[in-house]
Amino acid sequence: MFDFKDKVVLITGGGVGIGRAAAEAFAAAGARLAIVEIDEARAAEAQSALGEDTLMIVGDVTDPAVVAEAARRLDESFGGLDILVNNVGDFLNLAKPFARQTMDEVGRLYATNLGQVFSVTHAMLPLLKKRGPGGSIVSVSSIEGFRGIPNCVVYSACKAGLLGFTKSLALELAADGIRVNLIAPETTDTPQVPVSALVPEDNKQHIKSWIPLGRFGQPQDMADGILFLASDRAAWITGTALHIDGGALAAAGWYRDARGVWTNMPIIAGNGMGF
Repeated sequence: MFDFKDKVVLITGGGVGIGRAAAEAFAAAGARLAIVEIDEARAAEAQSALGEDTLMIVGDVTDPAVVAEAARRLDESFGGLDILVNNVGDFLNLAKPFARQTMDEVGRLYATNLGQVFSVTHAMLPLLKKRGPGGSIVSVSSIEGFRGIPNCVVYSACKAGLLGFTKSLALELAADGIRVNLIAPETTDTPQVPVSALVPEDNKQHIKSWIPLGRFGQPQDMADGILFLASDRAAWITGTALHIDGGALAAAGWYRDARGVWTNMPIIAGNGMGF
């Protein structure tokens, strides 16, 4: 369906979850891959699975030195960049009221979810422009940037900020023929957030009612959206957000009870998860 033959693709956090699924999909479509992965074991496993031709950079994208090294090695190895996937993001298990968060925690959340997107994109722009028109930037946001979420205020604010960054940068880069978009996933079952394992047995019966399409997201769902936005099939799409959420945002709090009746009233005790 997609052809990325000889296209150079950089994926941050490409060793696991959504990033890994995207890496495998791009590789299957003929792309030349570069990955930045913070975890050495995941990086080694991804390198083995994706092949020695994959440029693997082990490091933390919140570290400016790692970002600069990634840009240098990309230019050295491939002579430019066609597609940047800003995949890294994490609520860092800091789910608590904003009033109880320290400024250090706020800074960590900002650096992980928005600051590094600025620095990585800024460093890669010369490489994208070097390859000429046809480049693409796809960032991974969250539907939490489009609705309120208690106990994740800073995370949500960063994801909302990513939308503004995407829209505005899309205008700046349009004349260069570089498109800028994002995907906004609902909760996706990954090693980072093993949501199916977090739901107690008593609540598993409700999973099909919580999301209109009846299940949590899978990494492949997100990879498909990323490849679409990066592909020529989306050649006239820029500055937009693709919600990949099983209809959750459209539902706006409505879900089906055990009888299949729509309700916006609680049908479970607690928060539905095992914490």
